[in-house]
Amino acid sequence: MNVCVVGATGAFGRKHLDAIREIEGVRVTAMVSPEQDKLDQLITEYGHDSKGFTNLSDALALDDVEAVILATPTQMHAAQAIECMEAGKHVLVEIPMADNIEDSYRVVEAQKKSGKVAMAGHTRRFNPSHQWIQNKIAAGELHIQQMDVQTYFFRRTNTNAKGEARCWTDHLLWHHACHTVDLFQYQTGEQATKLQALQGPVHPDLGIAMDMSIGMKVPSGAICTLSLSFNNDGPFGTFFRYICEEGTYLARYDDLYDGKENPISLEGVAVSNNGIELIDREFFDAIKTGREPNSSVASCLPAMETLDKLEQLLEAE
Repeated sequence: MNVCVVGATGAFGRKHLDAIREIEGVRVTAMVSPEQDKLDQLITEYGHDSKGFTNLSDALALDDVEAVILATPTQMHAAQAIECMEAGKHVLVEIPMADNIEDSYRVVEAQKKSGKVAMAGHTRRFNPSHQWIQNKIAAGELHIQQMDVQTYFFRRTNTNAKGEARCWTDHLLWHHACHTVDLFQYQTGEQATKLQALQGPVHPDLGIAMDMSIGMKVPSGAICTLSLSFNNDGPFGTFFRYICEEGTYLARYDDLYDGKENPISLEGVAVSNNGIELIDREFFDAIKTGREPNSSVASCLPAMETLDKLEQLLEAE
């Protein structure tokens, strides 16, 4: 299978390129980045047979490109995903599929119209730690009472995960909260019906709230408490506490512990501990087998609907 990676020179573009190296039968035939010098260097590093483009449309014109991975700024996700599907390409768009509910609906409608595989990069569904929890829930061995989640970064300047200057502004609600909103609804199998949201002061230069608190409750009674910050000068990342009837579990990306910090083996849960690789594998396998993938844009739409309701609460503060 031939794939094009868009936003290839960015932090997550490189993560996808590294992941694809581990997947048999997939070849990167095209890369897209607006920075020609960095693109040339990347092609030399990752494969001389890849073609480089500075705009998406030229890459989509290639007959041998079957699938596209979009690792581009959030504000471009919806339009680019729709452009890919209208060009007859399968598409995996990094989280979130859009930064508003109207564009989210447009992406889902474009998928229905085109019949192509369209996934959103909701990586938490694929991390082995969360898969372990999901497997226990599916087997009836765990029942969630509360998810307590902290998403903390130090982002007082507009920089990416590599510490490089960004040309766009990240967002606590439509990007980082999206991970947990989707995971909570995915793990409980329900859409949140009761919501609360608060945000701190808006940054004078970035124009976004730097701190946020979100509460959710699903009809079965399970709740989620989510704290987010771009002001946290300490350990970075997202830390999950699953409080269940049968015990407490702590998930830190690809590691899992019980409530007393005893490690839990994740051996055999998945073929890799790399969530990016696992979501890419799901994307390519869904294309080959003609099925709807886990994390399809349609299955992720309820999370976008919840984010829209949370945004309305924040605007009404």
